[in-house]
Amino acid sequence: MENLKKNHAIPKATAKRIPLYFRYLKTLDQSGVKRIKSNEFSQMIQIPSATIRRDFSHFGELGRSGYGYDVPYLIQVFSNILNTEIEKRIALVGAGNLGKALINNNFRKNSNLNIVVAFDSDPELIGKTINDVKVEDIAKMSEMIKKESITTVIMTVPSSKAQQVIDEVVDAGVTAILNFAPKRLRVPHHVQVQYIDLTTELQTLIYYDENYNHPDLTTI
Repeated sequence: MENLKKNHAIPKATAKRIPLYFRYLKTLDQSGVKRIKSNEFSQMIQIPSATIRRDFSHFGELGRSGYGYDVPYLIQVFSNILNTEIEKRIALVGAGNLGKALINNNFRKNSNLNIVVAFDSDPELIGKTINDVKVEDIAKMSEMIKKESITTVIMTVPSSKAQQVIDEVVDAGVTAILNFAPKRLRVPHHVQVQYIDLTTELQTLIYYDENYNHPDLTTI
């Protein structure tokens, strides 16, 4: 099966939902559920069933009308797409409180995702080991990223430093970046950046809670 990265026909919105599908399918399988229909899956993950069916259709005939979807088979398909059998070595830039939390977690439920090194400029952090991950001097970042052939980076640096850091990691060969600074950054067209803005996410959640979760509201 073609890797998702190579399949340019898949919309980005669909690609973004695949890890979510995979995670919930794994939960179903661990619970002993071997078959599920799109409307049942929809209730579980809060995505419209029509969207689920449309997303799944990008990968061929995954289900049958009236029968639904075979859970172990879907797991196999999405595991192949996400390359879950191949280790993805990740560097983390910024070993402050958020960085430490990410290192301590280190994707325990996804064995193929592995933070292998961290970088920081704080002399008090450099040389320390957090959950078996050593914090290196940020001055060594480009050299070590190239040496370890790392292509994925998580950034938890202040917004004022983010562009400088992203320029350096891109020059070192990084093509995938998860950035916890809300500021939009300039990157070449071949580099993918995902932004995580906790403040915006929380404000959005509160807005929905206050405006769409009232018992007196009726559906239009």
